[in-house]
Amino acid sequence: MDIEPAEDLPGFPTGLTSDHSFPKGVCTPLLRDVQNSDGGWGFRSEGQSRVEPTCWSIKALTALAHADNADERIIRRGLDFLTRAQLADGSWSAAPGEKTGCWLTSLACWVLIAMGDEKYAKAVAAGLRWVCDDWPRDSTWWRRSIRKLSGAGRYAKQNDLYRGWAWTPGTSSWVEPTAFALLALENQDLVGGDLNAPAEKRRRLGEALLYDRMCPGGGWNCGNPEVYGVPGEALVIPTTWALLALRHHPDRRENKESLAWMENNFTKIRGQASYALARICLAVYDRQYEMRAANADDDRDSVRSVQVLAWMSLAAGNPRQWLTARTSL
Repeated sequence: MDIEPAEDLPGFPTGLTSDHSFPKGVCTPLLRDVQNSDGGWGFRSEGQSRVEPTCWSIKALTALAHADNADERIIRRGLDFLTRAQLADGSWSAAPGEKTGCWLTSLACWVLIAMGDEKYAKAVAAGLRWVCDDWPRDSTWWRRSIRKLSGAGRYAKQNDLYRGWAWTPGTSSWVEPTAFALLALENQDLVGGDLNAPAEKRRRLGEALLYDRMCPGGGWNCGNPEVYGVPGEALVIPTTWALLALRHHPDRRENKESLAWMENNFTKIRGQASYALARICLAVYDRQYEMRAANADDDRDSVRSVQVLAWMSLAAGNPRQWLTARTSL
């Protein structure tokens, strides 16, 4: 998940605080200011509107309990941009003009279904149907046979019977798009239709894949847990999304080991994106952590990103509420 820098966002603070005035006093005004005329948000101020930063901006603004009428209008414009960006097959593409959907379909559906508005039910149903039909190609019978015959299993340990989701259709399963798909499918029954059976099947396979791809000792990286006999190194961002997607199984050994990894590495986190997401993860699991301000040499580019700004706002709120809450504007 690439994060483009937004170097021209004005007046961004160099540190985070525990004060709940942070989202209201800093995040909301900046998100308001950088919304484009078409209702969407770019990765940076005045950047072309894209689905990903638009989704996170909407999620952050709707999570703020003090949203006023101005915020409602801003959110509605963002939602209108999001629905206009949906392709005819129900998916969302990574950039305007692209005709092929991708993992962002899960993110868009997750945002829209959280609105609790019948207005978006048709768009969500079409998007989730696309998600359920999007099978990774690496785990087909033919690919598994080739892998077995070639002996590739000796170099990367994984169970190819488990199937998640890819960044782009027809490619390989990855941790983060699988986690987002699971989050989107959690409440698919709210949109009705005939998705229950296929969604349940995909959820079981997706959860199994995430557990299979956990790194030795806990946590996740972007791909395989072990390659050529060398254990993979866990990373904060994919670990956060995997744990959020698997939060309904808090007593599983894998969840406990991965939370322990997150707690043990929390004080070592330097980037603002990773720090915000780690806070969200630990808060959802009711784990305590020590607040800190950003160091002077933190990742200055990502801290100016619209997307990271939204994550920071979400981290300053109550993640247990906005993760599954239904919002009525």
